Amino acid sequence: MIELDEIQKRLLREVADLHKVPEGAFNIRSNGGSVGRASTENIEIEPREDGQGLTIRIKPGTKNESVHIPVVMTKSGIKELVYNDFYIGEDADVIIVAGCGIDNCGPQDSEHDGIHRFYVGKGAKIRYVEKHYGSGTGKGKRILNPGTEVYMEEDSYAEMEMVQIKGVDDTDRTTKAELKKGARLVVRERLMTHGNQNAISTYVVNLDGEGCSADVVSRSVARDDSYQKFDAKLIGNAACSGHTECDSIIMDKGRILAVPGLEANNVDAALVHEAAIGKIAGDQIIKLMTLGLTEQEAEEQIINGFLK
Repeated sequence: MIELDEIQKRLLREVADLHKVPEGAFNIRSNGGSVGRASTENIEIEPREDGQGLTIRIKPGTKNESVHIPVVMTKSGIKELVYNDFYIGEDADVIIVAGCGIDNCGPQDSEHDGIHRFYVGKGAKIRYVEKHYGSGTGKGKRILNPGTEVYMEEDSYAEMEMVQIKGVDDTDRTTKAELKKGARLVVRERLMTHGNQNAISTYVVNLDGEGCSADVVSRSVARDDSYQKFDAKLIGNAACSGHTECDSIIMDKGRILAVPGLEANNVDAALVHEAAIGKIAGDQIIKLMTLGLTEQEAEEQIINGFLK
């Protein structure tokens, strides 16, 4: 029986939408160790031999199943590095839910660095959801540095939702992918920073196979004195298509740097980048205020709609 306190339960709701122990395969990690784990007939979760993470094996043809691997931290001063390797069998179709929540009420920094490697088999499909959240009244920082690697076989599909909306002081997110023939990668990043927070997102996608494609889109809001950097590079090594987009709202004294990168090494590589950074339009705020909202409420409505 898994025993969690109210803070841990709240963090799980925030990062994994979990209100109870999930059905199917799962591993819940808290303050540096596993507090609950379960496998299924088709999905096996086992600890790595070095104790620093998990190996998750999904049998070929597995359909309509999910894997939950959330992490919560409620103690100040913890720093950990975890490696999770996913082997997704051919023609499988599964949902993988990760994410990390840190509640730091102490004076020391708390940090979780997670490296997730996905080996997506031929014709397999995955939907991956990763949410990050921070809370707590302590002076110690809440630091999250996720690293994601995606290796996609022929005709595979990966959809990745990366979300960080509140409370993370520093994050350095790196994502790299290698796509073979006919593979398709879709990434949707949603990010908001405030206070003195810093967030760096780096994507490097190698489009190696004929007919493969990638669509990487980031939407972000930088408030107060926070800083963001979005660095996305698509490398077309075959007859392929790629699109990357950064759409950002800047507020207060926030700073945003968008770095587009397109490298075509094949005459039939079709690559596109779009970037837009701007403030909230005054007429949008005025329109909402005529409906009875305060200026602050109007801003929040616009931001919430933008980040959906």
